[in-house]
Amino acid sequence: MSLTLPRNIERFLLSPWSLLLAVLLAFVLNSYSLPLTDVDEGAFSEATREMLERGNLVSPTLNAQPRHDKPILIYWAQAATVSLLGPTEFGFRLPSILAAMLWMWALYRFCLRHGDRTTALVATLAMALSLQVGLIAKAAIADALLNLFICLALFGVYDYFVAVRAGQGVRESRRLLAWTYAVLGLGFLTKGPVAVMFPLLIGSLLFISAGHWRAWLRALFWLPGWALFLAIVVPWHVMVYLDQGDAFFRGFYLKHNVDRYTSTLEGHGGNPFYYLIALPFVLLPFTGWLLAISGKLWTGVRSKLPEGDFERFLLIWFGVVFLFFSFSRTQLPHYLLYGCTPLFILLARHRLDSERRLLAFLPLILFGLLLAFLPQILEFAASRTTRPLEMALLNELTAGFADASRWLLAGFAVLVVALAFWRRLPVWQGLVLAGFLQALVVFGVVFPVVLDATQGPVREAGRVARQSGEKVVLYKLYQPSFSVYRQAVTPSGKPELGELVLVRSDRYVELQKDVAPLRIDEVYKRGFLVLGRVVAGPAQ
Repeated sequence: MSLTLPRNIERFLLSPWSLLLAVLLAFVLNSYSLPLTDVDEGAFSEATREMLERGNLVSPTLNAQPRHDKPILIYWAQAATVSLLGPTEFGFRLPSILAAMLWMWALYRFCLRHGDRTTALVATLAMALSLQVGLIAKAAIADALLNLFICLALFGVYDYFVAVRAGQGVRESRRLLAWTYAVLGLGFLTKGPVAVMFPLLIGSLLFISAGHWRAWLRALFWLPGWALFLAIVVPWHVMVYLDQGDAFFRGFYLKHNVDRYTSTLEGHGGNPFYYLIALPFVLLPFTGWLLAISGKLWTGVRSKLPEGDFERFLLIWFGVVFLFFSFSRTQLPHYLLYGCTPLFILLARHRLDSERRLLAFLPLILFGLLLAFLPQILEFAASRTTRPLEMALLNELTAGFADASRWLLAGFAVLVVALAFWRRLPVWQGLVLAGFLQALVVFGVVFPVVLDATQGPVREAGRVARQSGEKVVLYKLYQPSFSVYRQAVTPSGKPELGELVLVRSDRYVELQKDVAPLRIDEVYKRGFLVLGRVVAGPAQ
């Protein structure tokens, strides 16, 4: 029995059923029921909703104002799925789920071309079950789509490198190069220059390091490829210019590209050690696995065989992304994902070299203990805070972790420890099993509680406001998902007599004073939010 169970586990992990389970747990679970998060999901979703409402598929707006944060492709993708499924959470998130699934498929196929089936399966499982991939796969934002196109472009770059090494030139590789230029164009329409910069920079370092720089220059200056790229990118840029002049070019290319790298935007930045701290959380539950194999990576790079070129490519890919964003003035954890796909491949290739068991499981054990004690940590924080807003949020979170949730969090920690000490099970298999458990606990227990406390009141207030049919304003508040649930643009400002107003609970007294001698009657109140109506008469 003790030998049969590990064999059955390995048989399952190396079957397509494990990939299906990973998709269901990490990408799909509760994506249809969790409320949209502010700011990003709410902003993307509301911009898509307004685009469909206005019938303008060229220039997105947010709260009736031009939105220049991203190019058009993610909005078109969301518009397509929302048109089919309606303005639901799943409708807005489906493009990200599909992009993440295609990302898995592309990774699997790439590993098959340059490795074996087992490596392809393990790399794909590691990608799907890593914490940050699961987060963006079920988020109504552009990053899953962008990661797909960056990976497809870089897979094309390496495939061309292999063709060059085999003695082929541009003429023999036209179809491959055309495909690569096409996905560069689609990536550019998703998030702009970053989708082109990384493949070109990483490809340059790969070809120069291998002495094939002339072949790289020929590919870089292949005019049919650039013609295809421009055919994909230019038409929408012309349309948006005709629709609103140069506003998008100034807003996106200057503010959201140049300024985002050279200055801190939205409070997200800018420490050179930020991603050293973020990487362990991005890769969970596989952080320790990477540490356990790190000493083996340089051996492969030094090899003169094709395997050495492959591992050098993977490390260049990760290193370029890591260094680039480490020196950016605006930093967010999911930026690092642009360079994490090669890490998943390296984990799979060195899965039999990771027998430093305690190190491989240690970060995951610490994470499990953190989740096990999370309810107590929240209770302690709630008892110490004196700020009304923090108290409201912490009390909501504490109430959300009822007895059943607490037992599930504690059970996760116990199972992780058990997997760590089950020595008959190879390290990689234990960590992948832990990945399934992590996805189940994080997206089935933790996220529903956290998002119900932080975004549930916004969703409920939006639905109440929609049913009322009355005019609503936001008072010193930015919650774009409220407009999604209300199904109408919601302006900001001071409310007038007879209007509804959404306000944070800690600003409710300030609002009462601001509308005096009128008063606010509560229509809906939960946690940190109050939806009120401005009526005649002094405050009671």
